[in-house]
Amino acid sequence: MTNNLNPNPQPANSHETAPEQKPISGRYLLAGGALLLLVAVLLAAFGIMSRRSAAVVLAERTQELAAPTVIAAQPTPGAPVDSFVLPGNVTAWTDSPIYARTSGYLTRWYFDIGARVDKGALLAEIATPEVDQQLAQAEADLNTAQANANNARIQADRYTGLVKSNAVSRQDTDTLVNQATATAAAVRSAQANVDRLRELQSFEKVYAPFAGVVTARNVDTGQLIDPGAGKELFHLQAIQTLRVYANLPQSYSNDVKRGAKIDLTFAEHAGKTYRGTLVRTADAIDPASRTLLVEIDVDNRAGELLPGSLAQVHFKTPPAGPVFIVPAATLIFRREGLRVGVVVNGNVAHLVPVVIGEDDGANVQIVNGLSAGDRVIQDPPDSLIEGEKLFVESPGASAAAGGK
Repeated sequence: MTNNLNPNPQPANSHETAPEQKPISGRYLLAGGALLLLVAVLLAAFGIMSRRSAAVVLAERTQELAAPTVIAAQPTPGAPVDSFVLPGNVTAWTDSPIYARTSGYLTRWYFDIGARVDKGALLAEIATPEVDQQLAQAEADLNTAQANANNARIQADRYTGLVKSNAVSRQDTDTLVNQATATAAAVRSAQANVDRLRELQSFEKVYAPFAGVVTARNVDTGQLIDPGAGKELFHLQAIQTLRVYANLPQSYSNDVKRGAKIDLTFAEHAGKTYRGTLVRTADAIDPASRTLLVEIDVDNRAGELLPGSLAQVHFKTPPAGPVFIVPAATLIFRREGLRVGVVVNGNVAHLVPVVIGEDDGANVQIVNGLSAGDRVIQDPPDSLIEGEKLFVESPGASAAAGGK
């Protein structure tokens, strides 16, 4: 009877046997574990190196993004010019306020503003009754003093002659001689008082101290004149020759000479040029503006130019060194002075002090401070500092990026 419960029935007479099961060696188990450990260590090291590399890249990228992005370009060489223009202040040759020297009432004035007067011309008259009466009294006192002095002199002369014959005493003679000396001194004192009051009376008439034009009249008929009030009666300016003052940059201070002819132009006289002469300089540089004050005299006998106006002074002088043209936006205004930012060592900011020449609003002429190889920062940020790291772009690359 067959046993159906056996899943693998074997024939009773079969000579085949099942394959022999060999045990796994411990050596192979150790090798596999070491391999797995090595793989784990390599994976861990790769992960650590990847994270470290990512951190370095992130730090570098963060630093790059923190640096300001600027555009740098070389300055444009400027053509050598022998002329530059500076503003000039026009003043009168002589400018003087006219004050009263005596008290009284203004009885009449003779010239108004714009009137041209000669030296010594009568401008106004002042009534001074108090001074007139004081002068009359002083003259009377002078006459009295002269009479007394004359009498004392006669008596002294008479006694001096008699004392030689012992007809009078020496003491009486000395007394009369001293009296004559005292009365003579009184005469001189009275005469000085009369001269003083006559001088004050002469100030009743106000005269022009020089030839010029009346530019202000501040009084009218009947007004009380008080010399202590400090109120000017007239203002007078001599305009036959005008003085023009200009501030010359320090870099040109050695190029101007006394006697040089300077061209002047005025906005109110378009197309016309006036010729002046440089007559003097301050011979000192102003430490606040680093400029030299110069005076140019111009003939104005025709009366075409007005004091107080603004002139354009055309100086002709060679530049002190190479001249470059940069956009006005490149200028940096700092407390230390005018600066221009340039790129050094590839990506480091350097602030260079510069001296400007002509300025047309859009572009500025740099006469000192830049060289041909400098890379000037265009439109520098206000926060730019010395030694700051920069991300520098060329103008061409910026334009291409903008086009995309």
